Amino acid sequence: MSTPRDLAAPVTGAAGRFLAGVGLFLRGLGLYVRSPGLMLLGVVPALISGALFVTAFATLVYFVDDLAALLTPFADGWSATWRSLVRVVAGLALLGLGGLLAVVAFTAVTLVIGDPFYEKISERVEERYGGTPNAVDVPLWASLRRSAADSVRLVGLSVLFGVPLFAAGFIPVVGQTVVPVLGAAVGGWLLAVELTGAPFSRRGKRLPDRRAALRADRPTALGFGTAVFVCFLIPLGAVLLMPAAVAGATLLTRRVLGQPTEAGP
Repeated sequence: MSTPRDLAAPVTGAAGRFLAGVGLFLRGLGLYVRSPGLMLLGVVPALISGALFVTAFATLVYFVDDLAALLTPFADGWSATWRSLVRVVAGLALLGLGGLLAVVAFTAVTLVIGDPFYEKISERVEERYGGTPNAVDVPLWASLRRSAADSVRLVGLSVLFGVPLFAAGFIPVVGQTVVPVLGAAVGGWLLAVELTGAPFSRRGKRLPDRRAALRADRPTALGFGTAVFVCFLIPLGAVLLMPAAVAGATLLTRRVLGQPTEAGP
């Protein structure tokens, strides 16, 4: 049976590299579970941010019927069956868009709130596998500014991609099958870019460098990010698994930059 370490081993082929990305997240989860200190460091800021976003998403769920009716005035004169069907589809599309934006925005806000905590988690993972080559000392305020600026850009991108996906959600069959998969892929990519911010910054690399490095091994980055995205959709998953995602993102950074992700002898 494959283990998370096996999944993260060097492989070729898009499917194998995608699974390797999933394996990096599972390895991050393993590091997290075996390190109670990491759990305590990472859960507190996630709890604060999680409370805000759970409340916001619950509000969306509560008003989704009214919002769906507001967005489909053209269906007011239709028969009850067709009107209800269109508004159910609109409601599902709204919830899908809300889920995408909530996961990306939650990650962005949590990384800003907990920047010192997640920086420490990432550093501990780096130390386990040989440290950070050519590390750059990044002052706390500079790190916070970088994290906030990058997060605003990525949330903006999630809106840019999310609106067309919301519109595509009205297409029969495709909107209920293909669109959710595309949404998970888009969300996964944005999370991979977002979560690797700290380890790339520690190496003196900025957002364009990060995107270029991840694009060079896109299937692995998508595998990691999609696994995180799906887990973050589980109730309390984002809060409890945020430190594991940070640990896995550090492994992803090391992998795409050609640095060791296995402990030495």
